[in-house]
Amino acid sequence: MGSSTDNLKGFVLALLSSGFIGASFIIKKKGLRRAAAASGLRAGVGGYSYLLEPLWWTGMITMIVGEVANFVAYAFAPAVLVTPLGALSIIVSAVLAHFILQEKLHALGILGCVMCIAGSVVIVIHAPQERAITSVQEIWNMATQTAFLLYVASVIVIVFVLVFHFAPLHGNSNVLIFTGICSLMGSLSALDTFNTAIVSPIYYVMFTTLTIVASVIMFKDWDGQSLGSIISEICGFVVVLSGTILLHVTKDFDRNASRSLYAPLSPSLTTRLCSGNGEMLKHVVEDAAYPEDACLRRQGLY
Repeated sequence: MGSSTDNLKGFVLALLSSGFIGASFIIKKKGLRRAAAASGLRAGVGGYSYLLEPLWWTGMITMIVGEVANFVAYAFAPAVLVTPLGALSIIVSAVLAHFILQEKLHALGILGCVMCIAGSVVIVIHAPQERAITSVQEIWNMATQTAFLLYVASVIVIVFVLVFHFAPLHGNSNVLIFTGICSLMGSLSALDTFNTAIVSPIYYVMFTTLTIVASVIMFKDWDGQSLGSIISEICGFVVVLSGTILLHVTKDFDRNASRSLYAPLSPSLTTRLCSGNGEMLKHVVEDAAYPEDACLRRQGLY
């Protein structure tokens, strides 16, 4: 009964953590926008006026509160339960962004939210009980067991191979290189090279998976559970990950759609235009760049 109560406490703390962290993204973004409007210089291009913006600091404090709640949740519930629930912060930020920042949440994004919630429910229902830790010596014994030491050694070897062999050759062309290093060691350097919409879901998938694997090996979270419960947890986890990826993929939907309206001309069409009237080609290119003037310009041509 006590273990079930602890799991409930961990679950509630994980939910609160997701709420605070998800809301903090929106609050900080509002603060960044307000600071940029006041100073005329965005943080992304070297502006630091957001440091004087109370709204941004409110968002930062909100995030810290959420991270503390998430940290405490691990004291009551196993990582198999707490870690996947972090995906709910993405739902909170997506929904709040839809209503507060007017960032449209598309049908696939809504489906992603539903999948995250459904997967989380399955994980909560089948989550294992937290194993009671009675002494520091017990933690040391678990950390020095053969299986966990082999896992740590393999992580170190893989990171060294990725850093010194694959990163110099393929780091700028393969997103899995840097996100693999990030997930294994907790760094965030991949964001400097690849689009956030690509890095975030891959990082979440890899980091969450590796965290659960490490927890299962060290704390033996699945010991004593039936095969059906373990399979249910894995299925719920996969559903949460799929929903997370859907949410991230649909973030830049509008931007990508607008870009597709002005896609480059095909080579054959370009050849035909170049072989014809040069003046007409000039106007076609200008029309693509400034569509609002296209109709008036064409009327002048004809």
